[in-house]
Amino acid sequence: MVKKLIVRISEGLGNQLFMYANAYSLSKSLKYKLYIDNVSAYKKLKIRNYLLDKFNISSEIAEKNDLRDTFTKYLLYKFKKKADFLKKRKSFLIEHKNSSKETHFKNLRKENYSEKLFIEGYFQSEKYFQKHKNEIKKEFQIKDINYRNLFFDPNKIKDSQSVSISIRQHRFDEKKENIANKEKSSNFTKETVEYVNKSIFYFREKLSNPKFYIFSNDLTDLDKFFTDKDMFLVKHTKDKIINDFYLSSKCRHFIVGPTTFHWWTAYLSEYSEKMCIRPPDHLNFSSNKDIFPDSWVNVF
Repeated sequence: MVKKLIVRISEGLGNQLFMYANAYSLSKSLKYKLYIDNVSAYKKLKIRNYLLDKFNISSEIAEKNDLRDTFTKYLLYKFKKKADFLKKRKSFLIEHKNSSKETHFKNLRKENYSEKLFIEGYFQSEKYFQKHKNEIKKEFQIKDINYRNLFFDPNKIKDSQSVSISIRQHRFDEKKENIANKEKSSNFTKETVEYVNKSIFYFREKLSNPKFYIFSNDLTDLDKFFTDKDMFLVKHTKDKIINDFYLSSKCRHFIVGPTTFHWWTAYLSEYSEKMCIRPPDHLNFSSNKDIFPDSWVNVF
């Protein structure tokens, strides 16, 4: 009988990549066959959609009987998940968070699992998949890029001292829009811009003739903050998420924004001498305290 690991994919692209990377590495270590549940989480989450099909993912989509695509199957799944704590061989692997809703890297390979294992969680740390890092980088190559739709020539980015910048807007009001959340999001954007501007000064001291490329889920008003001739707003109008991801990953250096999307483009960049500045602690975007690779620096 083939042992199955079924990973529940949810949220936006950055989180999808973390979820898959952890599941891929774990499945290889446990010698399970990996399947993707790309349906269950998106029954309710309408502002996001599954995007891993844009990449060279080798794993298959889960069989229909392993998806929670009906209300009855969802209730049965919840019941089995609650009862799982009584079993010695676990059928569910759920990322643990402490009372402060924080999580850290945990060695998942030591547990005793059943022959069909469902996994849920973000697992936002390189430590979960470092063992299979090179394989995962191949899995995360984008399949098809229409170069005519790219806002900048990727060769110019690769051949210059390019620095990728990411500004995440609407951090707190994407899912629930109200005055308090809008204000919170606005403050988050302002603090991100402050961090970015300090980091730009750092790179201007370190690099000769750097070029700064600004990516954002919403470019509105960002031209007010980035006006110098060496700063370029990336304004994709087609396939924005994938084209932004592609161009950002071709940059040499990174002022890593407080977003898992930008974490991944920095991580996937192949420039051997890349420098990555990580955001300060107050620009928190992950519950995982092990999210940043050791080589990424906090200069503030």
